[in-house]
Amino acid sequence: MPARRIISLLVLAGTVVSAWAQDMEPRAYSKTPVGMNFAVAGYAYSEGGLATDPAVPLEDAHLEIHTALMAYVRSFGLFGKSCKADVVLPYVLLSGDALFNGQPRSREVEGFADPRFRFSMMFLGAPAMTLKELREYQGNFVMGASVQVAAPLGQYDKDRLVNIGGNRWWVKPELGASRSFGKFDAELAVATTIFTDNDDFLGQTREQDPIYAFQGHLVYTFRPGL
Repeated sequence: MPARRIISLLVLAGTVVSAWAQDMEPRAYSKTPVGMNFAVAGYAYSEGGLATDPAVPLEDAHLEIHTALMAYVRSFGLFGKSCKADVVLPYVLLSGDALFNGQPRSREVEGFADPRFRFSMMFLGAPAMTLKELREYQGNFVMGASVQVAAPLGQYDKDRLVNIGGNRWWVKPELGASRSFGKFDAELAVATTIFTDNDDFLGQTREQDPIYAFQGHLVYTFRPGL
């Protein structure tokens, strides 16, 4: 397999796994007053190796990924239920190096990753309420669901060695719940990420099986708002 194809596999696999598959979002399924707007900025850094086919002469692979993101979230009521819609736009700086047939190879690229759009609805324990009504609400159990979609609009060049965008759609349905115990909140969520094919992966078609995820959180509230 040509060296240029190996480096692309290295970088694309690392980008998809590190940037998308490891979402950790506490308070995603909690009571939120309607009519709220949130602007969010964040940064994530990850580094590490990559497992490859033993038949491929690729050794000592290493990736470093810097991800900055901006997001906008709007809460609203729909059919009497509390809902949220959000959009996330990440910008990624990625570098990687490896030994291929004993020769060092390295790549560096930066650009926008695929944007993500999500719709969430709390269908148990979180009716559409104003901030004043929420303060008086006594329920302590919330269950909801969300669906997240990533559009193939990020940096991708079929003739280049390194790409940040996946050049494919993915959809992530999720089911989550939270329960309050005094100042503690326990949360659980399960999700499946489903990918379409990338039909322009260096002249080939890239397929991927769904990714299944489970996460849990324990949150402590020191005082309202903290």
